[in-house]
Amino acid sequence: MPKIDLEAIEQRNTTGYPAPFNADVAGRHFRRIASATGLSHMGASHVVLKPGGWSSQRHWHMGEDELLIMLSGEAVLVEDDGRTVLRPGDICAWPRDVENGHHLINESNADCSFLAVSAGPDLGGSYPDIDMMWTEDGAFRHKDGTPYPTERMA
Repeated sequence: MPKIDLEAIEQRNTTGYPAPFNADVAGRHFRRIASATGLSHMGASHVVLKPGGWSSQRHWHMGEDELLIMLSGEAVLVEDDGRTVLRPGDICAWPRDVENGHHLINESNADCSFLAVSAGPDLGGSYPDIDMMWTEDGAFRHKDGTPYPTERMA
């Protein structure tokens, strides 16, 4: 099995979120491991959150399982049921179709990092705290179905 040179994979901090929802993830930097290594049946990203950074808007997935492994630093997991501090070695899992909105916030004074892995067809999902959802084709929409003037990133 080949060792992945993480530094050789482009690190980005872009987002497809429309304003004003894009501002919260400005401190998120990621490397898309799956696409860079030819994996096609799962997603995998190495994510670094700067102090104050959010991993995403709080969300849940239809059709897609999600697994997160905390690698370094500390972040706060925010879910429907409350807040949990995550440290290196902590693992979280969200089964597909379970409407438990989740995201991480780095409330510390140092960077943190984690590995996010997903599997299954991305059939869309929702953001419970804001008027936004995404569809199977990757489009961001208001919850009434009206499209936002932006496209979801891969």
